[in-house]
Amino acid sequence: MPSRLVLGAGSTALALVDALSDDNGSIHVVTADEHRAETLRTEGTAVTVGDTADRAVLDGLDVVPETVIVATEDAADNAAASVVVGDLFSEAFCLCYTGYDVSLEQRAEIEANADRVVDPSSIITERLSRTVGTDGTRARQLQRALRDVEGHLAIVTHDNPDPDAIASAVALGKLAERVGCTVSVCYYGSISHQENRAFVNLLEYDLVNLDAEDPDVLDPYDGFALVDHSRPGVNDQLPEDLDVDVVIDHHPPRFPVEARYVDLRSAAGATSTLLVDYFQRFEIEIPEPIATGLLFGIRVDTKDFRREVSAEDFEAAAHLVSRADMGALQRIEDPSVSAETLSIIGRAIDNREQEGSVLLSCVGELSDRDALAQAADRLLDLEDVQATMVYGVLDGTIFASARARGADIDLGEAMRDAFGQIGSAGGHADMAGAQITLGVLDSVEDREESLEDIVRSVVNDRFLDAVQSRSHRLLGSVYTAAEFGPETYAEVTSDVDATLIEDADTEEE
Repeated sequence: MPSRLVLGAGSTALALVDALSDDNGSIHVVTADEHRAETLRTEGTAVTVGDTADRAVLDGLDVVPETVIVATEDAADNAAASVVVGDLFSEAFCLCYTGYDVSLEQRAEIEANADRVVDPSSIITERLSRTVGTDGTRARQLQRALRDVEGHLAIVTHDNPDPDAIASAVALGKLAERVGCTVSVCYYGSISHQENRAFVNLLEYDLVNLDAEDPDVLDPYDGFALVDHSRPGVNDQLPEDLDVDVVIDHHPPRFPVEARYVDLRSAAGATSTLLVDYFQRFEIEIPEPIATGLLFGIRVDTKDFRREVSAEDFEAAAHLVSRADMGALQRIEDPSVSAETLSIIGRAIDNREQEGSVLLSCVGELSDRDALAQAADRLLDLEDVQATMVYGVLDGTIFASARARGADIDLGEAMRDAFGQIGSAGGHADMAGAQITLGVLDSVEDREESLEDIVRSVVNDRFLDAVQSRSHRLLGSVYTAAEFGPETYAEVTSDVDATLIEDADTEEE
């Protein structure tokens, strides 16, 4: 029994029939054009010859459709047919094409009877707006910038890239290849988080790990693009004076961004959302591995649509769901956990200190910096805790990861206040990070306090001072600065080598 009834056999109706041709047995067409009726019959489609707005013709069909599509080329016929369809097939979903030159009366009649109205004039206007409007101009400028790269393009993520950075870089690489670029997706640092290693391996992404010690590592590349961060030498190990061709990022910049093409949209919750927009504007089908990666990138950066999410993120995710490999996503999200990660989470729990609703924990020496983020997330589940910070020391650098939930504070700004002058710090309102090079402190052997005690005093006091200055609700009157405070630390660490970065949410989610 056909479940879809198509009224009309003009170009629009035939295009619809062709789109549904994978299951012609479910379609029945009514048309007054006997020649086209014969053509459809030879293709295996059931056809009745008759007036599409004739009640007797439609009532005589041996059809109880779930969907009725009214799509003749005449606006008056479509209006009349919509009335009959509304009477005879009231339970069916009715999609009605207005046709061109539709009058106000005909449009009103169609809108009163159809569940969905398709107006070709509106579609053309919307299409032109997407092409020549601000967003359309942005897409053309990106395409032009990519075409102007003659040779090998390096698309560089921030250090220790997270899924959003990786997926965005791979997606941009696909767009660049379409305009003739040779592409390498590059990163400095490591991908050590179990979930992110599974992400890269399962989706078979081809990434290049750049060696910061190799002075010639960038020689093979003729152009550079940055994704999920916006300045060379800031949150990556590129030369600060490097000429950049393309920057695409969703983080708000703290300093001017220079590149031949710049797209900074801080309203979006993930850079992956911006890449989905480009694929849609270029009308390019997103390959399954890339769609899977972009969907995961959006989910991770918005914390499953609970953090700094926008309507654009939901729309991008909806576009990706039918194209992504959901089985692969499930496997990515359930990786094995290393013994080191469990050990760090355990030390974070054991060493926790609470001031008001802020919980801090120093885990000492560590070998996996990404476990700090997992520990900070885990501690945030404790009762009466609204913000956490977990930190430790790796290769002469203090790494810190902070999380907040329902707090009246911008955690990224608090971390910048606390550590921006002695190291690198930044992030989002409820997820941020920092890193501070120990410098001279790490080489002093005959100090009165242990290195861990000094680190704990410095980090705790600076962070709590910053939180206190931005939110009295989190700490109230319970916090008073310790004797070894930031002023003392500033004197001791005058030789600290601190490189300020713009966003330190490079810790892998």
